[in-house]
Amino acid sequence: MSNLTELSPEIIRLLLVLAATIAAHVLARRALRHAESVAARTNNIWDDALIAAARKPLPVLIWLTGISFSLHLIHRQTGEQLLEYLAPVRNISVVLCIAWFLFALIREIADNVVAAHIRVGEEVDRTTVDGLSKVSRIIVLVVAALAVMQTMGFSISGVLAFGGMGGIAVGFAAKDLLANFFGGLMVHLDRPFNVGESIRSPDRQIEGRVEHIGWRQTIIRSPNMTPIYVPNSLFASIVVENPSRMSHRRIRETIGLRYDDLDKTVAIVEEVRSMLEAHPEIDTEQAVVVAFDQFADSSLNFVIQAFIKTTDLARFHAVKQDILLAVSHIIVRHGAEFAFPTRTLHLHQATA
Repeated sequence: MSNLTELSPEIIRLLLVLAATIAAHVLARRALRHAESVAARTNNIWDDALIAAARKPLPVLIWLTGISFSLHLIHRQTGEQLLEYLAPVRNISVVLCIAWFLFALIREIADNVVAAHIRVGEEVDRTTVDGLSKVSRIIVLVVAALAVMQTMGFSISGVLAFGGMGGIAVGFAAKDLLANFFGGLMVHLDRPFNVGESIRSPDRQIEGRVEHIGWRQTIIRSPNMTPIYVPNSLFASIVVENPSRMSHRRIRETIGLRYDDLDKTVAIVEEVRSMLEAHPEIDTEQAVVVAFDQFADSSLNFVIQAFIKTTDLARFHAVKQDILLAVSHIIVRHGAEFAFPTRTLHLHQATA
């Protein structure tokens, strides 16, 4: 007790601040553990994200507050000039801790959203989740940078004015980079395709499966497994087809019969139509077209058009094969034959 009474009031204040900081750190850790156990019993993804994001920044912020308050007491006692920079350093550190927390919160929310959809067996739109998280991180980064500059004594209005003038110069110098950035933003917002979907563009002969959508370029894996790196600005000026989102696959074939089978054509066409309408893989709610179409050079052509319910390519070809073989059986059963290119030569012998 005598040793404590011999301590100066300043030392006692520092010890009290240190004890309070340690106590706050311990209480914060216990509170986080308790909150984590409570949140584990709920299906809410937000509380889990908040707790996980605060696990590291919160203790740092507590110790930062305790250390800065201790240095403030020392500055009052000693008048050390170096400690005059304590306030801006403390404010910058607080801004960085908040930005750290927000970055972690955005990451945790994105991961929890994806995990929640996978857990219930729902399809996950990773493109939208990634796009929103990237935009959110950019906003946090810009706001944190402006707050730090304001703390360091820079005028925000001056910085914004300089940014407006400098933005024009940067825009001309990096117009391709900006075009790709906004092209990537439009892809994230409009969602013409997602990661994992197959796309093609008849304008630029681009075809393949989307592997990654970045802010500058999109990576597409072609059918021969070659990666294609497409600048995002290109998607603003080309037509993109997305076969992954088709609802049906279409069969459209032209069948040619011999001219000798003209009298059998109507019966063949009607039976083929009945076969298609009764086929279990044909969607009869869509148009089923079987009709005589053309007097060709060497054949009587009739057209077949129908929509198959499946979009799987392998299944589509299996069903198409079954239908075409059924058509051939119908033609043979009626005693008709498929046409092939022929030429008939008539010889005329003049009489003497």
